[in-house]
Amino acid sequence: MFKKKVLAALIGLTVATTLLAGCGGGDKKEAAKSDAKGGETTVLKVAFNQPETHPQFQALKKMGEELKKKTNGKYSMEVFPNELLGAQKETMEMVQSGTIAMSVVGGPLLESWNPDFVVFNLPYVFKSPEQQQKVINDPKLTKDLYNSLKGKGIYVKAAFYAGSRNVYLKKHAVKTPADLKGMKIRVMQSDTNLKMMELMGGVGTPMGQGEVYTAIQTGVIDGGENNELIFSDLKHCEIAPYYSYTRHLMIPDYLIISSEVYDKLPADVKKIFDEELAKAVGDEYKMFNENVTKAKATAEKAGAKFNDVDINAFMKAVAPLTQEKLKSDVTKNIYKAIRALD
Repeated sequence: MFKKKVLAALIGLTVATTLLAGCGGGDKKEAAKSDAKGGETTVLKVAFNQPETHPQFQALKKMGEELKKKTNGKYSMEVFPNELLGAQKETMEMVQSGTIAMSVVGGPLLESWNPDFVVFNLPYVFKSPEQQQKVINDPKLTKDLYNSLKGKGIYVKAAFYAGSRNVYLKKHAVKTPADLKGMKIRVMQSDTNLKMMELMGGVGTPMGQGEVYTAIQTGVIDGGENNELIFSDLKHCEIAPYYSYTRHLMIPDYLIISSEVYDKLPADVKKIFDEELAKAVGDEYKMFNENVTKAKATAEKAGAKFNDVDINAFMKAVAPLTQEKLKSDVTKNIYKAIRALD
């Protein structure tokens, strides 16, 4: 863990020097790499907390290649996987300060900057992946919300599909909220997630994704909650094999970008960037669903056991949280629009 943090710090320092030189004056040559044609390429750094096999990584990598191709080598993207630039909360702050250009972050983390983001992070807010996709990238519903953080130095440029989140434990399967009593479950760092897990019967324990494996292995926590890809790809299935389909969350992962970086892009580059990002969102959605089947099969070979739960019992348990969190007109209107799609 110490070596990992040192590596992240060194990479972060290098990225900071590169990007700040490109955005704040300085010697332009320090912020660019020579391309094959002898010109200069402005490299937009992207922080990512999952492995290279993840559909979001693959979609963003392809986007970077297309961006470079369609800008004649003037702009490209470099995606740093596996928390190499830090955990999501840290990389959000790096984007905010302009240290790096972009990061992919879980929805609940944005609540600390604008509580209205909670509307997409509530348990059982979406009935299906198809319903979610109709909402989270619909500019009629999301434009104002996604642009609301400009004053804090970032834009939310897109929402990626991240599957449904389910509980997995080290020692036993879960079927009702009673089965989570006293169980310490890793959740993302947000008040909403902590309260949700409490209502579900467990004890929410926030921590970075990179710490979860060791925490379960050593007994610091009893399990986690995430989609099948994370469960399999990060080998959590080896140490917490009981995966229970609570389907309590279907939250998006957001691509955030420094508003300073984006605003300084030439108009034609912005157009290409936005078009390729829209394609990346569609590509990722298709790849994610395909990869879930593969991830589940891999986990089962490693000894994982999958089971259904009493969904109604969990929905009833967390219902008070939805009413508590829908405070503003923004959240109420968006939630109403979602329910109209039921």
